[in-house]
Amino acid sequence: MVDTPAFLDPNRPDVPDIVVPRGLTPFFLPNRPVRGRLVQLGILADALIRRHDNPPPVSKLAGEALALVAGLASALKFRGSFSLQAKGDGPVSMLLADCTDSGALRFHARVDQERMSALLDADPAPTAYALLGSGYLAFSVDQGPDMERHQGIVSIEGETLGAMAGHYFETSEQHECWVRLACRRTSNGWRAAALVLERIAADGGIELNRELDNAVLDAERIPHDGTDADAWNTAVILASTLGEEELLDETLSSEQLLERLFLTEGVAIDRPRALAYGCRCSRAKLAGILETFPAPDLDDMQLEGDIIMTCEFCNIDFRFPRETVHGS
Repeated sequence: MVDTPAFLDPNRPDVPDIVVPRGLTPFFLPNRPVRGRLVQLGILADALIRRHDNPPPVSKLAGEALALVAGLASALKFRGSFSLQAKGDGPVSMLLADCTDSGALRFHARVDQERMSALLDADPAPTAYALLGSGYLAFSVDQGPDMERHQGIVSIEGETLGAMAGHYFETSEQHECWVRLACRRTSNGWRAAALVLERIAADGGIELNRELDNAVLDAERIPHDGTDADAWNTAVILASTLGEEELLDETLSSEQLLERLFLTEGVAIDRPRALAYGCRCSRAKLAGILETFPAPDLDDMQLEGDIIMTCEFCNIDFRFPRETVHGS
């Protein structure tokens, strides 16, 4: 008989303890209605993606989703999490990625291996739409159990995840947003990045500047005589010149990349924020779930005396000796 309660059992396999200190860089264009975030996951992308045995196109899609939610979650002004969920009739029937306000990332993809093999035989590099199929895309903001959850849902539209996100903001939020995502496997492992631009009120960039650290590059403000629409369009045109190779180039710092990209407009850069490996599973949560099952069901679940529950996010097996779990 084991005396230690299941939820206090410390025998959990190790998970990566990885923090990328400068994973996200907020910025804005002075005197222009444009602000944005540059996300560079670095080694964190490889740690998250390699926890799952997915085909490369699914891993690429997952990396893009992680970079996207990291960029969007940075706008949270409270404790909580921001998530992306895509459900469709394609080989990837479900994709979920989320990020907390503190930058903790995780993801899970549900893949039909037989349909995926057939798709890859026909097209070794399928689009995001080919992977997901027809369905819906949902963005959710969760402020905890005591607050109402906010969720926006739209149909999946576009060939890339970036286009799908743009469609969401255009139709659900009625908010202009431009997104460029990149993910690929390099000689150093998987890498993922994102550039997100948002159009804000005309004085938004100026107001935001008051909140930044004194070290922010706001000394040289370039006057702009055009309309807000012109300023936004110019920023999008400049951002559109950014290719995947440059976005994933680890020899370029975020400051170098942004200054090079918006050289003619000027750019003010906020303090970088950390991103981290952040699965939130726990033995306590899983033990609580198990104890809602009747004893006969728990007996059927056991394998050689243990009940094994696998976290879909970090792909870790939690073993609970049957005699330590007391059902309902």
